[in-house]
Amino acid sequence: MSEISFSRPGQLSALPPLSLYIHIPWCIRKCPYCDFNSHQAKSELNEQAYIEALLADLQSELPYVWGRPVETVFIGGGTPSLFQAESIDKLLSGIRALIKIQPQAEITLEANPGTFEKEKFKGFKEAGINRLSIGVQSFNNQALQKLGRVHNAEEALTAIETALNLFDKVNIDLMYALPGQTVQTAYADIRTAIETGAKHISAYHLTMEPNTPFGHTPPPGLPQDEAAIDIEETVHQALAEAGFRHYETSAFAQAGHECRHNINYWQFGDYIGIGAGAHGKISYPTHIERTTRRRHPNDYLQAMASQSDKAIERHSIAAEDLAFEFMMNALRLSDGVPSSWLQERTGINPASLSAQIREAQTQGLLDHDPAAFRPSEKGRRFLNNLLQCFL
Repeated sequence: MSEISFSRPGQLSALPPLSLYIHIPWCIRKCPYCDFNSHQAKSELNEQAYIEALLADLQSELPYVWGRPVETVFIGGGTPSLFQAESIDKLLSGIRALIKIQPQAEITLEANPGTFEKEKFKGFKEAGINRLSIGVQSFNNQALQKLGRVHNAEEALTAIETALNLFDKVNIDLMYALPGQTVQTAYADIRTAIETGAKHISAYHLTMEPNTPFGHTPPPGLPQDEAAIDIEETVHQALAEAGFRHYETSAFAQAGHECRHNINYWQFGDYIGIGAGAHGKISYPTHIERTTRRRHPNDYLQAMASQSDKAIERHSIAAEDLAFEFMMNALRLSDGVPSSWLQERTGINPASLSAQIREAQTQGLLDHDPAAFRPSEKGRRFLNNLLQCFL
């Protein structure tokens, strides 16, 4: 493997766009497949205390991003729509008082149909949310029960209809290769999602994550490999025929409805991450740093209240890891990224990766365009093989 070199030692030629991720970690009930940092809300939430902690968290981050505007905001979880609209309004108002959010910023909130209230959705819009992401997972009631979801298909459709009447941009999260699922039932799910009129659909293969109930004991009736491939191809084909472009590994959108926040992640942009367990990535002219917050909500709240220096962990990404981290994100995108961004956003000269690039191209996993790092059709299907070339 060739030695990685920098334009100057670790020197970045430009700072990338900056986003803000806000983690709200509570759910009505923890789903058995979920490995996100989420916790069942066992009593009434002290929303005000958590908002104060989030704003203190952001304030502590300001010296590291001074003068940089925020291009996108994403409030994820957990189930952020558990919070009252007034709390989201107070949170966004507090954020705007601390840091510049661009006038045309995309501001997303994740919502679940099980927490749906029409007036609450209106309140989210009035607070400044302009994109809603709804965690549906399936429109099949039997599948929803097996997944441990707290809503049914009718509630999902009502929530989507209300969201589409309020927001210009709405995403539907769906899973496939579910217990007992067939090609026919998977097709019914994706057709139902398409017919709602939502212009962004995230379609994920259900995976058995470690340290989850499903990871410990997989549910019966999971489709075997060939059946799962047939299901995936059916889902992808239905979306393509409906005018959805497969622009990222699990993301499909009609023109102009791509998720700008997630694209910034995949283009190796920067993001402040605030909230329990949130991760961030901040670039400096000489290095790139990752941040991590205390994971458990109680620990996080205590750390923020006491302004403990242990509330946030910071570490620089090692120079030898930068190329892989850049490619691991960029090659998720169907269009890839301009090859010049490797040097701009990591300080690494693309010429120092020539052996790895040739190997990926020889295997038919990477396009031969010198102006871009772009996965081939084969590379998109076998992304792990492509990334292995840069590991």
